[in-house]
Amino acid sequence: MNSLKGKVAIITGGANGIGLATAKLFLEEGANVALVDIDIKGLKKAEKYFNTSKLLTFKADVSKCSEVKKYVSYVLDAFGKIDIFFNNAGIEGTSRPISEYPEEIFDRVMAINLKGVWLGCQEVIPKMNDGGSVIITSSVAGLKGFEGLAPYVASKHAVVGIMRSAALEFASRKIRVNTIHPGPVNNEMMRRIEKDISPENPNQAKSGFESAVPFGRYAESKEIAQTVLFLASEQSKFITGCTHLIDGGMLAG
Repeated sequence: MNSLKGKVAIITGGANGIGLATAKLFLEEGANVALVDIDIKGLKKAEKYFNTSKLLTFKADVSKCSEVKKYVSYVLDAFGKIDIFFNNAGIEGTSRPISEYPEEIFDRVMAINLKGVWLGCQEVIPKMNDGGSVIITSSVAGLKGFEGLAPYVASKHAVVGIMRSAALEFASRKIRVNTIHPGPVNNEMMRRIEKDISPENPNQAKSGFESAVPFGRYAESKEIAQTVLFLASEQSKFITGCTHLIDGGMLAG
């Protein structure tokens, strides 16, 4: 316990799912945590649930530079430093073939999943303490193609490129930059994907995803958060520029 004592962490996409589960672990390990999300109701629920002065929340659209600058300033004013950045915010878009994919949804997926990660790295990392850690949420879809999800797949591949470049650019300051690549996770995003793929029978879509995982089930958000905690802690201080699969063996074959 207390592996993050005295550390300050920013978590984008922090109101739900993996971000919220990670906030819980970080707080338990002694960190001060700032949750950033566009979901104000989710942020309010998180404040009420945790009920601690070690948690701050900030409503922001991560795809807008002005709002990214504001949340960075807010955290620095409140906590005085940044040690950990979980660059996690993302959306799934919709499930359509490339030939039928709506341009406006493509643009939104790229804005959040790619530009949001880019802006976060651009604004947060230069202001982080030396020796800090950046964890970017990609996906198994960042390492493999999936039919009907081309924009999501493209965005999650692209953030691996950002990670690798950032790992090199900030190595002189001993700032670690890594990506995590979850398989299907038992959260609201997967419920939406299941319903989008199979509106009449979402459980059929879920069964299809589960059959692709050798462990035979979805991951829980806490299981993803445990890897994030490892990458945020000093236990990973010589790990940078790496892709970390958390997929129950999904890409082993």
